[in-house]
Amino acid sequence: MTLTDPLSPLMEFDEVEPEEDCICGGCNARRRARLHAAPVHEGGHAAARSVRRRAAVLMAAVGTAIGGGTAAAGTATAAPAPTPGGSSTAQPPQTPQGEVSGLFGQAPGARSFAAPRLAAQPVTRAQIIQRAQGWVDQGVPYSMGRYWSDGYRQDCSGFVSMAWGLGSSQTTWTLPNFADRIGRDDLQPGDVLIYNNPANPQAGSHVTIFGGWTDSSRTKYVAYEQTSPGTKKRSTPYAYWNNSGGYVPYRYTGLSGPSNDGGGPSANAFPGAQYFGPGQNNAYVTRLGQLLVQRGGARFYTEGPGPRWGEADRKATQAFQLAQGWRGAEADGLPGKDTWDFLVNGKGRNIDGGGGTPLPPPPPTTAFPGTQYFAPGQNNDYVRQLGEQLVRKGFGGSYGVGPGPRWTESDRRAVQAFQLAQGWRGAEADGYPGPDTWRRLFS
Repeated sequence: MTLTDPLSPLMEFDEVEPEEDCICGGCNARRRARLHAAPVHEGGHAAARSVRRRAAVLMAAVGTAIGGGTAAAGTATAAPAPTPGGSSTAQPPQTPQGEVSGLFGQAPGARSFAAPRLAAQPVTRAQIIQRAQGWVDQGVPYSMGRYWSDGYRQDCSGFVSMAWGLGSSQTTWTLPNFADRIGRDDLQPGDVLIYNNPANPQAGSHVTIFGGWTDSSRTKYVAYEQTSPGTKKRSTPYAYWNNSGGYVPYRYTGLSGPSNDGGGPSANAFPGAQYFGPGQNNAYVTRLGQLLVQRGGARFYTEGPGPRWGEADRKATQAFQLAQGWRGAEADGLPGKDTWDFLVNGKGRNIDGGGGTPLPPPPPTTAFPGTQYFAPGQNNDYVRQLGEQLVRKGFGGSYGVGPGPRWTESDRRAVQAFQLAQGWRGAEADGYPGPDTWRRLFS
């Protein structure tokens, strides 16, 4: 190609890099194509690379024609490539996690004509799970360099940024800036588990969205995550398949609505009928099940209670309603204000016909009484105290009736579930309480 026409290379370069301030249809279309184009290693067309290469060569040629030497060409070839965030600093090697970027890859804070910018807004737990499920339903392909139709980068941190409603795609290293660190026992749907690997910050890090426990022992949970080849929702061992000890639970600080800590599942106010019924998956379902177990409904649960509404929840709720003498629509198995009020305040009758007094508060931490009190044939108040505390901690799924003072296989299985949840195995999880089990259970 000759440079007889000095405008020719400039016009060709403009085809690749449209003016950012121009709002004409042509520049806007080229700008969209540039933002959404996949790199070659992710399936992008080699022609795009060819166009960029021709643009660089033409810039070098223009520099040579104007500057009269090779120095201008050297300057052109040394120009840094754009980063995923749109800045002009040197680009790091391609990794499975992109840099912080605005919607559709715009530099954070930059003016975008590709789509309206979104500011971080308060969000409920239900909305977080609903957004995550949306990507699952659409089967969004995994990519650290591409952006989905909603504007968010298609990697694990972009997925969480989308679910939390942030106005940009963050990274696993910056997401904690929008969250508070919490404990394992505090996890509720919509919280996240983050693993950051200092040895490989981008390729070795990951984040999942916690969707609720799948079993009473809390050894598995529903994980929503963005990983190759696309968005997944699956039962996952806590905290993850690998690097389990390195994952840290976090809670988004922008939570709002009744499912936030200020009025969440620990509050006694009825949250609303919309949280209960087929398809519901939230912490209120878990608390309902735990209350029903305390009131004699353990026999309805083969596992759990957990956050996903199931037939066990309906049957246990209906049994409690029938125990109060309610019939017809008042005993449909779906909790209303009266059902909730009776459960949380210890009113009415238990499912087994007993009085409706709630379980007493946990006793003060006392010294372990000794292994001799917990074995087949034992019948004493320590066994009852142990069982009631296991129910309070959410490990009462093995009880058909009780807990009571007589040691049974249900007690052993409940203790074992608690021990397994601590990460103990073998002889440390045999289902018989020792000093460590007792201390952790009553701490």
